[in-house]
Amino acid sequence: MKLLRFGPAGRERAGLLDDQGRLRDLSGTVADIDGRALSPDGLARLRDLDPSSLPEVEGEPRLGPCVGAVGKLICVGLNYAKHAAESGVEPPREPVLFAKATSAIVGANDDIMLPENSTKMDWEVELGVVIGRRARHVPEAEALEHVAGYCVVNDVSERAAQLEGTGQWIKGKSFDTFGPLGPWLVTADEVPGPQALDVFCEVEGTRYQDSNTADMIFPVAHLVHYISRHLTLLPGDVIATGTPSGVGMGLKPQRFLKAGDKVRLGISGLGEQRQTVVPFKV
Repeated sequence: MKLLRFGPAGRERAGLLDDQGRLRDLSGTVADIDGRALSPDGLARLRDLDPSSLPEVEGEPRLGPCVGAVGKLICVGLNYAKHAAESGVEPPREPVLFAKATSAIVGANDDIMLPENSTKMDWEVELGVVIGRRARHVPEAEALEHVAGYCVVNDVSERAAQLEGTGQWIKGKSFDTFGPLGPWLVTADEVPGPQALDVFCEVEGTRYQDSNTADMIFPVAHLVHYISRHLTLLPGDVIATGTPSGVGMGLKPQRFLKAGDKVRLGISGLGEQRQTVVPFKV
């Protein structure tokens, strides 16, 4: 299934994309695409539905973040071998974790906003893993049983805030609009191999990131296992699993986002995002 949320920001409704690519309204069945709907029981209920029986949504409404009421957005740094190399660091011996504020989350095609006085705003296409079952001290062999589905994430970053001055990753990663999710969540049963997905990101028509999740240092199963040893993952939590090489900071010369830039990114089978960079405003 492809589950999504549509409508004005803050007033999104639950929906799904049927096999013909038609948007169907799920709001009469579930209140939101959140932890409750993404639990094993919630997904089983949705699978029992006949999509053709659901109201078809007319037009092309805005797509909101594909997961509502995200409790935690946990990110993994330096998780692609070539990205670690372009960053000038040794591959980590264990996953590098940080958090991104959930207030940064926006829809897949919403504008992304330059922070005030930003000088080094960067792009990072990532595979998002959405938790569907409570995970605490989960064995790696059972880790994928706790995954409800997958989505595209743009882990937008402001490198000066992240790495210069006091240098705090959460600070450089959590500006408003820095967490586009979607366009939809594809349930795990339709993504049998999360380590064999093509990943790309283009800025102004130039492809800078072009990789595959096979280049991950720590695969999805290990990440769920590892993170669950340090904190409890709950249904509706999202893990952004790291970005491949080709970020602006790693280019020579470096290239950062500016107002007016158009960004296009996607993952095979999970859809694409398209964003425009807009100037800062309060």
